[in-house]
This record gives sequence, structure tokens and C-alpha cells, in this order.
Amino acid sequence: MSLFDRWFRREPAPPFAGDLRRALEQAQRRFERFFDIAPVGILLLDRAGTVTETNLAMTRMLGMPGGGLAGKRLIELLESKGAGELVTALAEIQDGAERAEPFEVRLVGEGRNVVVQLFARRAGSEIDGREGGLVLHAVDLTEQKNLETQFAQSQKMQAVGQLAGGIAHDFNNLLTAMIGFCDLLLLRHKPGDPSFGDIMQIKQNANRAANLVRQLLAFSRQQTLQPRVIDVTDVLAELSHLLRRLIGENIDLDLVHGRELGLVKVDQGQLEQVLINLVVNARDAMPTGGRLQVRTSNLETAHAQLKGLDEMPPGRWVTIQVSDTGIGIARENLTRIFEPFFSTKEVGAGTGLGLSTVYGIVRQTGGYVQVDSQLGHGARFTIYLPRHADTVTPEPPPVEAAESRSSADLTGVGGILLVEDEDAVRTFSARALRNKGYKVWEANSGETALEIFEQEQAQIDLVVTDVIMPQMDGPTMARRVREVNPEIKVIFISGYTEDRFRQHLDVDAGTHFLAKPFSLKQLAGKVKEVMTGEIDS
Repeated sequence: MSLFDRWFRREPAPPFAGDLRRALEQAQRRFERFFDIAPVGILLLDRAGTVTETNLAMTRMLGMPGGGLAGKRLIELLESKGAGELVTALAEIQDGAERAEPFEVRLVGEGRNVVVQLFARRAGSEIDGREGGLVLHAVDLTEQKNLETQFAQSQKMQAVGQLAGGIAHDFNNLLTAMIGFCDLLLLRHKPGDPSFGDIMQIKQNANRAANLVRQLLAFSRQQTLQPRVIDVTDVLAELSHLLRRLIGENIDLDLVHGRELGLVKVDQGQLEQVLINLVVNARDAMPTGGRLQVRTSNLETAHAQLKGLDEMPPGRWVTIQVSDTGIGIARENLTRIFEPFFSTKEVGAGTGLGLSTVYGIVRQTGGYVQVDSQLGHGARFTIYLPRHADTVTPEPPPVEAAESRSSADLTGVGGILLVEDEDAVRTFSARALRNKGYKVWEANSGETALEIFEQEQAQIDLVVTDVIMPQMDGPTMARRVREVNPEIKVIFISGYTEDRFRQHLDVDAGTHFLAKPFSLKQLAGKVKEVMTGEIDS
């Protein structure tokens, strides 16, 4: 017997009451329409907790549009965690207890679990003909909970990124001093000296630490990039030999190049780092061998799409897809794999920065990353890079400045005002520049630097200054100096990226940047280039 029959037709209608019957039938259709089109799920339970009636919204919510809920016990639809407490609370409501606030529970359907806000009311005899049943109204909160989780995760990632950037800046100061003083020692301890090997060990480990800091900056999207227009197909072709060596002989590498692939503007070295990190992760997920595929293609999207925790706007993209047949990633880890130092590998098997570096580099480039995986079915990482104008031709790779001046004469003449609040960095830099023939004035703050410049401006040809300093920062001090001498050249040194201070400068001409940590050769080479005018600003 239907819900309407139980509600409206408990007694047979008199044969002469045609108008009443038509009115009842109309009321039945109206009630069934309201019941079925209700935007919330509705369940009627009998005293034993068995479903006696349900509406379409409820069956669709649980992935059972064809029905099949009637006759099931409510406890069969509840996730085991917390089910006992809910059943006890519902029993109290059946016995007459009042509860205004809803329950928040997870219902288990066919292929779909949903989080719902469940309102429970005692059903009187006018509903099902018997006292003691329940009427349950369920509001689907699944999407809302997913958005809340994504928002919380996004906030946490942003906070961790800011922390990573701050830590990286402090480490870069320390590493600049360590690498720099090693270089000064190496001027006195040549190969063959008993101390040479020990000094080189210190310097090599400092450089390894510098690489770790670069990974932190990549995650926090604060590293210095050198983007140029490139063809991803060419990059993969050059990198393929290295990738095959990395994965070993028990893994098949399949490169599938998209036809007429668009160009992208990225830092090629960082893009190669992204690909290597993904391939190494895929290799580690296939300890007994398998198949690794790298596929490229063009993609055009007309609407915004959610990629992981980020919303990708509509546009034209070049995609790089790295998929493996490995062990896969557990569902609960999918939202955490891009966090720095989070790793599913054994302790000591990695730093936990590989995927966070991938995420940071891609996002800083203006792209997006999406991961799809199931345990036992491998993983697929898809990178979306903004497609550059097709009329532009790929740019040749720049000649590394370090290579061009590795054997060059780095000595010079002139006056340099060195401004650095970190004592160790300032001491090393001043000694290094004096060793190369320059006259150096040292200042530990922007205010002191202005006082020195006021007295010695006629002899100062170049200002080398840190960016972030207490009270007066480097850009502010540089503007004050240029008010007196607009032609003076400036080199900013910082553990942060160039972009973070360039926007605060009124004029870019004559300003240059050197990222920390830097070696003696890098510092002396940069100063020589700027002083002699061998590079453009």
C-alpha cells in the first residue's frame, strides 16, 4: 500500500462521494509530486528501523535511482563509525525525546558514500498508521565538505609555503657565508694541500644544502626563474636518454609526442627537474618493473576546471602526462602528496620534497597539476602549461655566465659600497671583493650606507646591497642614493626572488640581481660584468 493509501485512504470512500474521491486523487498526485521532487532526501522508518518509503532525491543521493531502499534497515545504510550512537539517539526520539539539532552522518550507497545532515522526527499514527516510526530528512553535505577540506588544505599549503620561503631566506644567508669562506680558504689551500679535501667536502655539502633550499623555494613559488619559449617535444627528446638511465632496464619507457604541439614559456632547467622528479617517483612505485608513459598534447578549455586544490581558468594549454603501472596512491594521501616533507616512502628513502617541488615550479610558471590514482592501479600526473603564441619561435638556451667566466680574469678596480645586515655574508663579500682589487666600504644597514655614501659618493662606482634589512630596506636605500647620483649601478643580493622587489623600484635601468647563496666567483663575476658594462640591465 502506498504512502497516500496509508495516509488518506484508511477507510473505503463512500460510493456516492465522487467529488470527494476526485479531490483525494488530486491531493494524492499533488502530495506525491511534492514528496518526490523535494530537494532533500526523505526516509520513513518503522519502529524496527526498516525503510518503508523513500523519495527520489534519497535514492539518487545514494546512487540507487532505480529504488531498492525499501525493506532495508537504516543501520545497513550507515558507515560503521558512529552508527551505534546514531541508532541509540534515534531510538530515544522514537520514544518521545525531542532533538532540534541535526545529526551529521555518512551514508553508504551503491558506489557512492555521502555525508548528510540528518533531521529526525517521530512519525505519528497519521503518517504510517502506527505509533513509533521516524521521518528522516537528509541534506547532502558531500560537496560542501569537499570544498571545506580543499579550502583548509589550500590555506595550510599557503601557510607552509610562506614558512618555507622564510626558512629558505635565512638558510641562504648561512649558506652564502659557508660557501664563501670555503672559497676564501681554497685560495690558500690548493690541491695537494692536506686541508684541500676537507674544505671541498664542506663546500660540496653546502651546495647540496643550497639545492634543498631551492626545492623549498620552488614549493613556496619564490625561486628565481629564467623562462624562455621552448618546444616541449625537443626538451623530452634531449631528456629521454637520461630518463631511460634513471628508470632502469625493468621498466619500459613510452614517449608519445602530441602532433603540432604548442610552445610554452618556462624555465627549461626547472621543467626538466619536474619531469625527472615525476619519473623517479614512478620508478620507485614499480619496484618489480612496469610501464612508464610520458604523453604530450594540446588542450583547449572553455570553462574553469578544478585541478587538485586549484581552479584552472579557461584557455589553451600544453599538457604533459606521466603515468605508471605501479602501486598507486591511497585516496587519503592524494590531498597531501604535494606537501613538503610528506612522503609515503620508508624513512630515509627520500626528502619528501620531490612532488612539492613539482607543484611549486608548475604553479610559479602559471600552470596546474592534477593527480589521478588508485591503489594497485598506478598513478597519472598531468601538468597543464599555458600555451604560448604559436607565431613565436623557440629561443636558444642562454650561455651560462658561470661557464663563460670560469677561467676569466675577475679582478677589477673601482669603489663599492657593500650593504648587508648579516655579518658573516658582509665579511666574506668584502674580503672577496678586496682580494679582486676593489675598494670596499661596508655598511650593516641602509641608514649607515646613506651616511657613507654622503661622504664618499665621489669614489663609489657601485652599490651592492641586500634587499631585506631592518628599518630601511635595500630598494628604499637605492632610491635615495639615485636621487643623488642617478647613474650609479646597483646589484641587489637576496635569498628571495628578484620579482619580490622589482615591482617596488621606480626605474629598472642599472639595477641587477644576484641570488643567494653565491660563490666567490659568482660574486666577483657579477661585479666585473656590471662595472665593465658587459651585460644589459
